[in-house]
Amino acid sequence: MNGIDLAQVSRLFDRLKGFDVIVDRDLDSMSSSFEAVDYKRCLIICQWLLDSVWEKLNTGHWKDVEDKWRELYYVASHYKSVCENKLGKDIAQSVRSCDMGILLGVKPPDWPSLTKVAAEFTKMKDVTTKDGHCDSHFSGNRAVEEHGSMMYADAALAMESQHLVPRVSCPSLETFERDYLNPGNPVVLTGCMDHWPALTKWNLPYIERVAGMRTVPVEIGSRYTDVNWSQQLITVSQFIDRFMKGTKSGSTPSLDKGYLAQHQLFDQVPELFMDISIPEYCCLGNNIDPDVNAWFGPEGTISPLHQDPKSNLLCQVVGSKYVKLCSPEQSEYLYPNEGVLSNTSQIDAECLDIHKFPLISKARFEHAVLQPGEMLYIPPKHWHYVRSLSISFSVSFWWQ
Repeated sequence: MNGIDLAQVSRLFDRLKGFDVIVDRDLDSMSSSFEAVDYKRCLIICQWLLDSVWEKLNTGHWKDVEDKWRELYYVASHYKSVCENKLGKDIAQSVRSCDMGILLGVKPPDWPSLTKVAAEFTKMKDVTTKDGHCDSHFSGNRAVEEHGSMMYADAALAMESQHLVPRVSCPSLETFERDYLNPGNPVVLTGCMDHWPALTKWNLPYIERVAGMRTVPVEIGSRYTDVNWSQQLITVSQFIDRFMKGTKSGSTPSLDKGYLAQHQLFDQVPELFMDISIPEYCCLGNNIDPDVNAWFGPEGTISPLHQDPKSNLLCQVVGSKYVKLCSPEQSEYLYPNEGVLSNTSQIDAECLDIHKFPLISKARFEHAVLQPGEMLYIPPKHWHYVRSLSISFSVSFWWQ
């Protein structure tokens, strides 16, 4: 039954009792319908519960939502996925139900993992790309795209060659800690990712096969500071089709920018995590496991000039990225926003307006272009601006 144990259900319901009369009734009804193999009725109740909990999740601030509501969403999503499968619906529907539970819910103690359930469903269907078409610069991961944006970055770097981030090949832990981690100096590390299977495996067809049916949050817009910026929940295949490749008819990708940014994709799709490794330099921090995030998108995706509280190793797997950095000691020249976006600068890092922001002329920036197989160490609170120069897939490791 894809991990649903009715004894677990009974224990969970005893703990979750007290939502309200209607929800309590529907919980019991959902369980009894499932036990009676009345999947159609169970599916209807699941959807009713999910719609009810959705209102709770979207009322007020997300952090104020009680975990019991998110646990209920997780459980109902699990039931829904199994019922859809038992009723012969498309596997993609069951996978989406699992993903919605993973993204919006919270796994109750001792409850089966929806990540594993989604993986089981995925194996039931041979996921392939619709037409096998793939942008050429993504089919060969180590090839560097040579067009306007790449040449622009090269020219900018040539003009400011005295301000390039230093590059070091496989420094020892002691050297990295002494010369870069402790003093807070950025550095490009080369030769440290050569053993990653992702460097040779990751291309559009592979990512679609492994993760194409998975639902993920995609940022829509040039950058998160824009007024028209938004997020959409779509599948990875839809994301690739819309923003990174055309069709057989020769159409081009959307002019809008879509970015799968700062998403814990590897928790959602463990098969992709098997293609990478946690850099040994992360062991120099205090926390056991770093935060691992995926950054996947077309050419021209931008992360505005901002700072993060943790050490960051930005590892480039596919394509290339231009990065512009500035030390936290120069924050007074960078015009940080007020309020929620206080970690983000108001300036456009690639089009400095010294009339509107005169102090920016005093800031000293460093520059780097990351190629596949290279990682950039970004110290805590170090300001950084990032723009993709091609279709790009990066992995960040945050630790402290």
